[in-house]
Amino acid sequence: MQNREKMKLAEAKNQFISSWGVFATQWGINRTMAQIHALLMVSPDPLSQDDVMEQLSISRGNVNMNIRELIDWGLVERILLPGERREYFSAEKDIWKVAKQVAKERKKRELDPMLKLLGQLEEVEGDKKDKNVKQFVDTVSNIRRFGNQADKMLDVMVKADENWFVGSLMKFFR
Repeated sequence: MQNREKMKLAEAKNQFISSWGVFATQWGINRTMAQIHALLMVSPDPLSQDDVMEQLSISRGNVNMNIRELIDWGLVERILLPGERREYFSAEKDIWKVAKQVAKERKKRELDPMLKLLGQLEEVEGDKKDKNVKQFVDTVSNIRRFGNQADKMLDVMVKADENWFVGSLMKFFR
């Protein structure tokens, strides 16, 4: 087994937050939003906006805007602590639930509008025998069929139990 040096918690936490921010840009989430999400995921207790500002060295406006977006995505919830005037925030810790929620939001924000547009584009006016019309309609129809398959696959993932989904995926790759 490879001998690896252990990182101190603060260093590991910073590395995770930084890397989660980079990875998330590939999923359509901005870096700062993802870093706030990562910080909240690894924090055992809810954090206030001031806590987030201090730990990530970002402005109040940036924290406020990104926390609202994380709440809209269903990845973070607002927590009211008894006797506290400030709002606190906590992220879902179950990564399977996080992945399903990200898939649901991306489907709603990206795939659904694309499928709607492709459906409208398939209904282009013109002679279906004209090679230009035929090529356009065939291309759009093929993309729409592919998009519908992706849509069905995402629906299965969002509704699936983690063990069933992972087991099914493993069978697929054997």
